Amino acid sequence: MGRTGTTNWGTLYVTGGGSGIGRHLARLLAARGSAVAVFDRSVPADVRSEIKAARSDVGQPVHTTEVDVCDAAALAAAVAEAATAIGPPRLAINSAGVSINDRFAEARREDFERTVAVNLFGSRNFAAAVLPHMGTGSRLGLIASLAGITGGYTYAGYAASKAGVIGLARVLRLEYAPEGIGVSVICPPEIMTPMVRQYDTTMHPATRALKDVAGTLPLDEACREMLEKLGRDQFTIIPGTKARRAALMTRLLPERVSTAVADRIVAKALKGAR
Repeated sequence: MGRTGTTNWGTLYVTGGGSGIGRHLARLLAARGSAVAVFDRSVPADVRSEIKAARSDVGQPVHTTEVDVCDAAALAAAVAEAATAIGPPRLAINSAGVSINDRFAEARREDFERTVAVNLFGSRNFAAAVLPHMGTGSRLGLIASLAGITGGYTYAGYAASKAGVIGLARVLRLEYAPEGIGVSVICPPEIMTPMVRQYDTTMHPATRALKDVAGTLPLDEACREMLEKLGRDQFTIIPGTKARRAALMTRLLPERVSTAVADRIVAKALKGAR
């Protein structure tokens, strides 16, 4: 399948396209000549205008639908409508997600369930909606998180949901490879999106300290690296050198070493917060 990072995919379907990563991916691929279908609970008029303005050709279609990824039937119908309107997806990326974080002892069950519903069930629903429309040479990308590999302080719901996305992607890769459909799981560190900026104001010091180990990426840099590695048919995509190092430490070091390092970082942050 291999592509270069600057090649357009023909047609992009992306959830969470009303803001953050999804919005930026839609803009980048519109600029590279792709037709774009955006799905989100809300797609403001200025977002539609921004994506259209980024197009390399005014004839490129931009299709937007307001739909919740938690509503499997509505999402499947929206995807089918887009396939009729602009053609089936060559690249489909699930970027819709939420992060509701607190220490487990203080966290609400409802927030945990909402996080899992959007991040994990939403990934399942998008995959179920798009895969029947995808053919040989196309690729599905599910955005998980580095937290799904490493965990994180105050991240019970978020890390659990993103670890589930990684597991889902591994199964889909195996099952759809014989059909020539590629699957990637994207596990970024912190990326400066509006959601992250909002959370940053209330972030626990221990959460901040662990995040600093993996680094924070500018939105444009992270999205360009994602697209480059999707074009290389890579399964696990971890944008950022520091983030890849953190993932390797978790995966390759003896557990007693990696957990001891994490424990020291948290202990230092907790001591400084007193």
